[in-house]
Amino acid sequence: MVKLTVIARITDGLPLAEGMDTGLEEKELDFYKQQAKSLFKRLSHGQNQPSRMSVETGPYFFHYLIEGRVCYLTLCDRSYPKKLAFQYLEELQREFERLNHSQIETVARPYAFVKFDIFIQKTRKLYLDTRTQRNLSRLNDELYEVQQIMTRNIQEVLGVGDKLDQVSQLSTRLTAESRIFSDKARDLNRQALIRKWAPVVIVLSVVLIFLFMRRSIWG
Repeated sequence: MVKLTVIARITDGLPLAEGMDTGLEEKELDFYKQQAKSLFKRLSHGQNQPSRMSVETGPYFFHYLIEGRVCYLTLCDRSYPKKLAFQYLEELQREFERLNHSQIETVARPYAFVKFDIFIQKTRKLYLDTRTQRNLSRLNDELYEVQQIMTRNIQEVLGVGDKLDQVSQLSTRLTAESRIFSDKARDLNRQALIRKWAPVVIVLSVVLIFLFMRRSIWG
């Protein structure tokens, strides 16, 4: 069964539309929505990610497809047929593209296409029962194959992204620490120069003062 559907702009991960099954508990829903957000963030890095993938997460699978810089993602039960999940996403993609093609790149606020939820819910209902004649025909469609679509674990997918973030954070921290070290080194050099030449300057100053006073007294 389709539990959650989110459509997001792949360039920056901005959520554009959403549809969900109220059967999920609030905490569970929030957990998987956060995972979906992390997936979009990972995909927005643009590191040659597949345009279609299934991602295993607990008792569910995320299935997503990317088309025209938009990611269409759904969360389904493990037992739900992958073929139907991707056909569901393709229906959403075709309609969303038809209705909103000219605005996708320009919207700036999250869930700008909230009205698309009506179409998501209507389409989701068509895919709920895998035993209907309509869905059985789709499952038996030999022209539509999903065997080549990669399946990975959520920790594997997000773990790579976390490592990249950690490397980026480490690089930033090392740069900042290097700058601090450089500033401290300049301060230490300045103090060393002061300690080295201060006695000479003091002696010269005393001599000059003495000569000036002597000249003033003796004319």
